[in-house]
Amino acid sequence: TVTPKRVRTLTPDRGTEFAGYREVSQELSIPVYFPDPHAPQQWGTNENTNGLIREYFPKGTHLDQLTDQDIDKFVRDLNHRPRKILGWKSPFEVFFGTKLRLI
Repeated sequence: TVTPKRVRTLTPDRGTEFAGYREVSQELSIPVYFPDPHAPQQWGTNENTNGLIREYFPKGTHLDQLTDQDIDKFVRDLNHRPRKILGWKSPFEVFFGTKLRLI
């Protein structure tokens, strides 16, 4: 579950996949902002993350055919992948302040 303490806003790209942004905003109780057209400086790490997602799910992948395990693995891999923008820490490390220890 996402907590308001961790997620304050959402800024997706301008793709049609966010046509239901009002429902997302309401469910998370956060505002959703869209970048202005032709303003890449407002996109932050969005485009980079889209590229990382495409490494796992190439264009044309039917997401409804993926298993929960496929999605869980992708989320785990992506959240533990170090990022230059984060000083080579992973999003998990930044979010939780620690590395995941596997036993």
